[in-house]
Amino acid sequence: MAGQTTVSLWQTIETSPWWLYAVLLSGLVVHVTGGSVAIVSGYAAAIVKKGGSRHRMFGKVFAGAMFAMTGAAFVAANLLHPRRPMELANVAMAALAAYLVATGWMAVRRPPQTTATFERVAAAVVLADAALMLSWGARATAEGSFDGYAPAFYYGFGGFAAFAGALDLWTIARGGAAGAGRIARHLWRMCFGLLVATGSFFLGQQKIMPAWLHGSPVLTTLALAPLAFLAFWLIRVRIGNRFRPATAAA
Repeated sequence: MAGQTTVSLWQTIETSPWWLYAVLLSGLVVHVTGGSVAIVSGYAAAIVKKGGSRHRMFGKVFAGAMFAMTGAAFVAANLLHPRRPMELANVAMAALAAYLVATGWMAVRRPPQTTATFERVAAAVVLADAALMLSWGARATAEGSFDGYAPAFYYGFGGFAAFAGALDLWTIARGGAAGAGRIARHLWRMCFGLLVATGSFFLGQQKIMPAWLHGSPVLTTLALAPLAFLAFWLIRVRIGNRFRPATAAA
């Protein structure tokens, strides 16, 4: 997830017992590979025609890669320093990214105007995640920072998680999503899941890139591209007549 996780992994692997060495090295390979595949397939899914076979194929690859990436980050963060807030923050971010992709996937897999246990469990998980990050934000406010992160980091992601959870509760209360709202739910959750991957790599991992790339606007553009994809497709869903046949097919 965040850049600190990969750095901590490299610093820990060489001094670890053989079994932990194997687990951490395997986790690093899965995390990096999953993130790379998620970025490429996520860009592809965002570009191709929605509702088509290529979009579904890239979407499946993206979802699987994101689950692999976040799962590896979750395990590695707990194995490295399970009591360190830095690693716990990465656990919270991994849970948020996995939640976004899982609920975005289920938005189009679930029949319109229906909900089930999955939606209720997902809402509970993300609201608990939000409460955890907001509590860390309060501690960061009191102490000036919390293990290297400013209060804005915790408040930003914690507030976003709370917003997503509130939308879940609203959707559950309405008996599910349908029509353009259902597709919009899929779009924004998948795009923000992709944003976690692109932001973690293009912005969070600049220290392992060549020095001339540090702070490059190209990296910033690549990191924030999912927001442009989201804006474009939300406009198409909400006001674009040409998108409606593809929406029905999906």
